Formats: sequence, structure tokens, C-alpha cells
Amino acid sequence: MKRLLMLAAVAAGVAVLKKLQDTQAERELWAEATDDVTSPGQ
Repeated sequence: MKRLLMLAAVAAGVAVLKKLQDTQAERELWAEATDDVTSPGQ
């Protein structure tokens, strides 16, 4: 039973880390997509 609880806790931790990484990647993507783009020569 303890092994099952530990496995569930590890799985939950992995899921939380994945969600945090996905959120950070999305923020970086939006930051890159919304950067001000200036034309060369201006």
C-alpha cells in the first residue's frame, strides 16, 4: 500500500512539473511572438 501511495505522489509531482514547464514555454512563446519588430533602416 505504501508503494502505491508513493507511486501516486511521484506521478502527481511529475504532472505538476510538466504543467509548470508547459506554462513557462507558453509564456516564452508569447513573449517572442509579441516582441516589437522594427524594420531595418528605421
